[in-house]
Amino acid sequence: MSVRHIVVFRLGSLGDAVVSLPCWHQIRERFPDARRTLLTNMSISAKAAGVPAVLGGGGFIDDFVEYPIGVRSAGSLWTLASQLRALRADMLVYMAEPRGLASVYRDWAFFRLCGFQTIVGLPWRDDDRNNRVDPATGLEELESLRLARQMAGLGPIDLSRPGAWDLCLSDAEMAVGTQATAVFGETPFIAINMGGKDKEKDWGQANWERLIAELGAAIPGAGLLAVGAPSDSARALALRPHWPGPLVDACGVLSVRECAAALEHARIFIGHDSGPMHLAASRGLPCIGLFGDFNRPAKWHPYGSAHRILHRMDGLAQISTTEVLEAATSLWHRAAIAA
Repeated sequence: MSVRHIVVFRLGSLGDAVVSLPCWHQIRERFPDARRTLLTNMSISAKAAGVPAVLGGGGFIDDFVEYPIGVRSAGSLWTLASQLRALRADMLVYMAEPRGLASVYRDWAFFRLCGFQTIVGLPWRDDDRNNRVDPATGLEELESLRLARQMAGLGPIDLSRPGAWDLCLSDAEMAVGTQATAVFGETPFIAINMGGKDKEKDWGQANWERLIAELGAAIPGAGLLAVGAPSDSARALALRPHWPGPLVDACGVLSVRECAAALEHARIFIGHDSGPMHLAASRGLPCIGLFGDFNRPAKWHPYGSAHRILHRMDGLAQISTTEVLEAATSLWHRAAIAA
C-alpha cells in the first residue's frame, strides 16, 4: 500500500513526547516519503512544553493540528473532523496514552467519521491498553515499552537499538547548547531540574538546598546546570549561595531541543519525575530520578539500566538528602571512569 500522508494522534507534553521517540523513528523509517501530521493538544501547562516543541525540529513531523482537550461540543468536534478530512491522509497512527475500552471505541468512531480507513495502534486488547505488571516484583512495565507494544502494527520496535532515542538535533541547536554551557570549559558538571507541572512531584526547595551544599563539598570544583521552565529560575538562583562552583541557570532560556543539546555535555542528571528527566535520559545521561506516590513504579521511570531511581510510595518527602547524595556521588564517579 502506498502511503502518502500519515496523521499521528499523540497527546501530552515533554515526557510523553520523549518516551514515544522509538515509535516516531519506526514511523519515519517505515514510511520515509510520507507527509507526517501530528494531531496533539497545545501545551497543558506553562511548566511543560508540548509535543511539537520536542519533535518539530527533528524531521519527525511536517505540521500539526490542534486537538482540543476536554472539548466535546458537537461544533468543535465537527470543525476538527472537517480539518482532518481535508487532509485526505491515508493512515492514522493511534499513539494514545492508556485509556478505557469505551474511550477507544469512541475514538475509533470519531476517526472513521474523519475518513480514516486505516488506523494503526488501536488497543482493543486489555494487554495493549495497560502496563504489564511483573508478578515477582510488582513493578509496572515502562510506558515506553507498553507504547512500543501498542504500535506493533508498525513492526517490531527495539528500544535498545542505536538511534532509537535520537532527537536528531540540528547543528544550530547543538551550537546553542554548547554555548549555554561554555562557562564550564573543561569542568565536568551536574544537570538538575527542580520543577515540573505537578506540585505533588516536588521534593521541596529546602531538600534541594541541603543536597546542593552537600554535593558541592563531596564533588569540589564541579559545575551545576539548572534546566526547566521560566518559573524555575528563581529556585535555581537560590542555590547559588550553597554551590561553590560555577552555576548556570538555563531555566526558560533554552528551547526544549536546545536544552537537550546542553544536557549532552553533563556528567549526570538529578531531577523530579518530569519531562526533563526523560530528556536527559534520551541524551544518554545517567539519571537520578526522584519519585513519590504520584505513579506506581516503574511506569514512568526512564528507559535504560544506567539510572538510579529513588521511588517512595510512602511519599516523596521520605527520600532523604543522604540517599540522593549517595546515589549522585556513586553515579558521578562511575561516569567519570567511563568518560
